[in-house]
Formats: sequence, C-alpha cells, structure tokens
Amino acid sequence: MSAWRTALEAFADTMVPGEKRYTGDRAIAGAAEGPGAVQAGTVDLLCLPELGLAPLLPVLAELLDTRAAAHALARGRVLLPVVGSAFAGLGFRDRTALAAELLEPGAADQKLWVLLALFSSLAFDTAAHLHTTDAIAQRHPGLAWSAFPPPDADGLWRFPEFGYGRELARTHPRTTSGGHPA
Repeated sequence: MSAWRTALEAFADTMVPGEKRYTGDRAIAGAAEGPGAVQAGTVDLLCLPELGLAPLLPVLAELLDTRAAAHALARGRVLLPVVGSAFAGLGFRDRTALAAELLEPGAADQKLWVLLALFSSLAFDTAAHLHTTDAIAQRHPGLAWSAFPPPDADGLWRFPEFGYGRELARTHPRTTSGGHPA
C-alpha cells in the first residue's frame, strides 16, 4: 500500500473509526467495533475522477504526515519508520488530538482538513462514490451498519411513515403521481 493511501486512510479512520482489517493494520487504529470510513471506501471516493482530487492526494498526505511528525516531535513521541506514514504511526489519541488542531477554526489549511473529514463521513454515511442500489446490493459497510432500507420492488424508495412522526408540509397540489413537481 502506498504511503499516501495509508496516511489518508488513517485520517479517515480518525474521523469515522472502525475495526482493523487484519492484524498489523497500521492505517486503522481499531478504536471502534464495526466498519469505519476506510471499509466504507473513503479513498475510493477521494479518487473519483469527477472530484478531480486524485492528483492532489499524495501532496495532501505529505502535508498530513509533516504535521504528524511535528506533532510527535513536540510531544516526545517516537514514530516507527516501517509504517510509511507519520500520521498512521501516531496512536489514536494523538491522531485525534492532531485532527482537532487541523480542524480548529482559523487553523492553517483548515478547509482542506474539513473537506477530507467531510468525505470520510460521506463515504460511510451515504456511500457517495456508489449508486445507492449498488451499494445496498454490495452490503456497503456504512449503509449496512446504519440499517439503510432497501428500495421497493420497483427500485424506488418510499417512506410511508414521516421521519419526524408527523407530516411537516403538505404535498404541493401540482405534484405528479410520481412525486415530481409539475
């Protein structure tokens, strides 16, 4: 696995933690039971051609690793060189502390880290890189974890019960039978 992928997976795992994929997995800290952002495909989402981020990912990972090395040095932490990523070499508490610094309003490059955190959540919560019906058929880890319902037999989602237990607004009188505005 490339060092940049390891670094970005470790960041994604810090945002939405999950179980290690295998013994010795350095990207995933194993701080939570069940799947996390890595298993949900965060790096696949980041690499989508439509986003145009793929060429920037190695540089973003290098920036993250530079910040992680400085964080470790300032706290007297030793990073193992065999990991390939300074951020992945941090323990989960240090990853979380550094992520909090990176995401702090007004922090240098904060918008980059917010974007990366957002994509980590999107990959887990919505399978944003997959068509929803495909994600459900493939038992996408995030959608399965949240018990996202499958579509009706015709491939459409209908929700007969209101999400808040009551109707929030009446259907517009010109709405078609298919649910589209006229």
